Amino acid sequence: MRKNAALPPSAHLIVNSPEQMRELGRRLAKLLRAGDLVMLSGELGAGKTTLTRGLGEGLGVRGAVTSPTFVIARVHPALGDGPPLVHVDAYRLGGGLDEMEDLDLDVSLPESVIVVEWGEGKVEGLTEERLQIRIHRAVGDTTDEVRHVTVTGLGARWTAADLSVLAS
Repeated sequence: MRKNAALPPSAHLIVNSPEQMRELGRRLAKLLRAGDLVMLSGELGAGKTTLTRGLGEGLGVRGAVTSPTFVIARVHPALGDGPPLVHVDAYRLGGGLDEMEDLDLDVSLPESVIVVEWGEGKVEGLTEERLQIRIHRAVGDTTDEVRHVTVTGLGARWTAADLSVLAS
């Protein structure tokens, strides 16, 4: 139970390696269901696609999850009873939701889990209920693998969510 119910649920995590980032994605998959939107933000190389790769493993979807930078979006069908994963990279898209309409994310959302990298200012209009994940890393000439991850649940869907399970 959160101390202040007026604040959206959130979790702050420290991730020390790419494998830990994938494991975080696998744990996150256990919380997700069809209709969920996940927005990922962070510097280039922060681990957004690595997290999504683990999410795909946790959801049990077909196909290798790789960065969709040049194709904009990839759909990974479910291998079992779970929802498909729609993985979008909005980095090269300058406009808001209007520019993304061709992707039909609003049509895919009810039956899929949609993960959008670089989606801030572009896909919030899809739904008020979403997870925002911010990944911070040291920038510049560094080999530092440490990432600081903040997961925030927005909207009624996430009001009672216990995001602390992501730290397991």
